[in-house]
Amino acid sequence: MKLTAVTVILLRCCLARRRQLQLIFLCMAWKMGNNQLHYSVPEESQHGTFVGPIAQDLGLEVSELVPRMFRMESHGGGDYLEVNIQNGILFVNSRIDREELCVQSPICAIHLEVIVDKPLKVFHVEVEIKDINDNAPTFPQKEQKVFVSEIRTPGSFFPLERASDADIGPNSLLSYTLSPNDCFTLDIQRKHDESQLLGLFLKTSLDREVKTVHRLLLTATDGGKPELSGTVQLAIVVLDENDNAPAFNQSVYKVQMTEDVPSGSLVVKLNATDPDEGTNRDITYSFQTQAPASLKNIFTLDSGSGEIRTKGKLDFEENHQYEIRVQASDKGSHPMTGYCKVVIEVLDVNDNAPVMSLKSLTVPVPEDSPPGIVVALISVSDRDSGANGQVICSLQPPGLPFKLVSTFRSYYSMVVAEPLDREQVAEYRMVVLARDEGTPPLSASSSLVVPIGDVNDNAPTFAQTSYTVFVKENNPPGAHFFTVSASDPDVAENALVSYWLDEKLWPLSSYISVHSESGKLYALQPLDYEELKLLEFQVRAKDAGLPSLCGNVTIQVFVLDENDNAPAVSGLAEDTPLQVKVPVAGGHVVGKIHAVDADSGYNAWLRYELHDATSGLWQVGLHSGEISTTRFLDEAEGDFIHQNLLVIVKDHGKPVLSATATLSVSLVMGTQTMHSDAHLLSMGGSPKSLVNNDNIYLIIAICSVSSLFLLVVIVYLVLRCQYQLKETMTYGPGTATLVRASEVGSWSYSNRHSHILAAVNGEPGAKTDLMVFTPNIPPLPGSEKQEQILYDSLSLQRWCTRNCEKIHKTKK
Repeated sequence: MKLTAVTVILLRCCLARRRQLQLIFLCMAWKMGNNQLHYSVPEESQHGTFVGPIAQDLGLEVSELVPRMFRMESHGGGDYLEVNIQNGILFVNSRIDREELCVQSPICAIHLEVIVDKPLKVFHVEVEIKDINDNAPTFPQKEQKVFVSEIRTPGSFFPLERASDADIGPNSLLSYTLSPNDCFTLDIQRKHDESQLLGLFLKTSLDREVKTVHRLLLTATDGGKPELSGTVQLAIVVLDENDNAPAFNQSVYKVQMTEDVPSGSLVVKLNATDPDEGTNRDITYSFQTQAPASLKNIFTLDSGSGEIRTKGKLDFEENHQYEIRVQASDKGSHPMTGYCKVVIEVLDVNDNAPVMSLKSLTVPVPEDSPPGIVVALISVSDRDSGANGQVICSLQPPGLPFKLVSTFRSYYSMVVAEPLDREQVAEYRMVVLARDEGTPPLSASSSLVVPIGDVNDNAPTFAQTSYTVFVKENNPPGAHFFTVSASDPDVAENALVSYWLDEKLWPLSSYISVHSESGKLYALQPLDYEELKLLEFQVRAKDAGLPSLCGNVTIQVFVLDENDNAPAVSGLAEDTPLQVKVPVAGGHVVGKIHAVDADSGYNAWLRYELHDATSGLWQVGLHSGEISTTRFLDEAEGDFIHQNLLVIVKDHGKPVLSATATLSVSLVMGTQTMHSDAHLLSMGGSPKSLVNNDNIYLIIAICSVSSLFLLVVIVYLVLRCQYQLKETMTYGPGTATLVRASEVGSWSYSNRHSHILAAVNGEPGAKTDLMVFTPNIPPLPGSEKQEQILYDSLSLQRWCTRNCEKIHKTKK
């Protein structure tokens, strides 16, 4: 009893070790099989029979089978197997008859393709159908007749027709037994081609007069478990004569033929001979009775000549080898028969073009897909064999950002090979070409359209990095003065642009607003040039993608001056008279009116006039405001001892604005000191000698006048060119783009330059000022205004020249 327990333990250990080794070999086979599973199931299994946990073995969770669109296809069709989506179990769905499915093939398997999405994967499963011993051996006839001449000697061999078993392997290995008798034994002879010939061996001589027919029972038993058997009745008829059976010159004929031979082609001509004479040597050829009907539909046998010819079309893909058993019988009164076998090997020709099947296509392909992402799964097959069945796939035209990768046998995956950019190519049209290596090669093609999906990879961009806008001051509140526009090459919400002001530097909400959709800029309040000359800010554009991307542009708003400020006189006391000591020379400066204008350019360029210039004693500088004598004055001017002068100060704006100043002048006789309350504000106080070297001052004045003339000519040429421009101009080394600013804007850019040249001699009380202005020239649409500007500029040059001559005279 103890020995039995130990034995059981050892057997269990051995079985456990064996299972571990089987698991190890199974894992190795899985890794070597390129994601291929292998199961086996016996034929004739009932519906619902467990095959294998396919979901677990494929590394898939049961819960993800439905979301990932788990599906299974059989390579040969049929619904023999099915998968339970609820538990991931592969089970038998319908009856499987191995003999019907694979006939006599030694390996019978059902090839399954399992496809799941998200991401796209394909798995290959092979289910081997195991043979069971469900077919008993069968003989072609229920009774075989064997004719034996009574003159045959002991040791003679009489062939018998063998039994056949539809099973394979051990289940088809047959053994024969013969019922007990005194005259015959069962014998199996081996030929030189290793074929076996079943027959009866004659032990003793026969005597027809004693017994005419010997009846025996031949039993064929297969090697299956349980064993199955079949029987045939043997009727051995004893003959008096014709004791030689026909014999073929070959026991096995082997022929090779291509599958494209025409119908009626000669396969082989058989040759059998009989040593008998007369009718006993005349031979008739025929197929053995066990030849299937399908074989007789393909081949014909001439009973007289022994020629085998094709009758139907040969097809290598259906059957690449045929085996025909032929018998030759003589025409004796008791015919004798000889047997041979013809083996026809069908050679393949390239008569089948490749067949392509698109298993899966994932579109659109996001443009940010990394290389290696599977786009489509393509199955290619060719029924031919060898080189005729070798298929090569390619993509046309070349240069596409995709490539085909062979994954398993005849499966190809189309993957992303290069980075994609929807903004450059939004859709790819291609042809998948499959070509075999036969001669001549055959091919098949399939067209694919792969759209590219947009991702938000482009930020909104403006046409320029900055814009310069000119807006006149005193604009109405809410006036539209400019429109910004940004473009985004993406599509849909990724290209939907909205605008807003960037107020990180300083708040702009009280000055400027932007429409979020149109990009229109509005001035929320009137702009004042005297308070704000330049307004610089950034407008940002953001798309609606996830995540959103932004772009920005710099806006420079220059406020253009309007003549909205009148001149203002400062530093003048009207109740304090200006005393002038006589005698005094003509042209002597006795005082100066100082006025300022808050505007700029022409609007701030002032000129001085006397309201009543008929007195003849006094004059005022047109642009300097200096009060001077018109002629020599002495003590004889008694009527003009005290006089009030009304000075009018005007600017050059449109409309012209002005201011007035009253100056009281008194002539003082003798050596009294002359005082003046008029401030020489242009020189910053009482007159002084600003330049010690009159020659240097003269040279500077002349150079300034020449430069001014050259500048006026350049401005004139620029204005003529400006008249032909549309909307964009560039100034100086720093590029400034000019844009129209609607009804409150301007087309011009005003360069304001003020150059003041002053010369004062060394004598106290004597001073001469030269003021040169480069005026702000507004845009002039007509040539008449341009000529007027040139005329004014030349007049200004002549005025400067006259002042230079005065300086020269003063020096002398």
